Amino acid sequence: MPIYEYQCQNCGKVSEFLLIRTDEKFTPQCKRCNSKKMTRVLSRVRVIRSEESRMESLADPSKWGDIDEKDPKSMAKWMKRMGKELGEDMGEDVDAMVDEGMEEEMAQRSEEGLEG
Repeated sequence: MPIYEYQCQNCGKVSEFLLIRTDEKFTPQCKRCNSKKMTRVLSRVRVIRSEESRMESLADPSKWGDIDEKDPKSMAKWMKRMGKELGEDMGEDVDAMVDEGMEEEMAQRSEEGLEG
């Protein structure tokens, strides 16, 4: 049973769809904004790992270097990364917080580049 990913042309959200029968006509609809303007994207290959392997990866101190526990956006980014490692979806709230933080960081870098 293939899983297909589509990106919404309106809001940019990537949605996954499990298709049991590929011979039927399928029209994807965004799970966030319900738009039907979707473009199929190439999915990343997923590797099944043991729970022990995932836990070892989480314990790797090199993955903790950029965490600022006083910055909510930094913590949200870390939560999202750990959620992916554990195979859990952290929800749209964490995604939105991470996306907002990335936009602010890019704007700040842009301003610094203009001032320098």
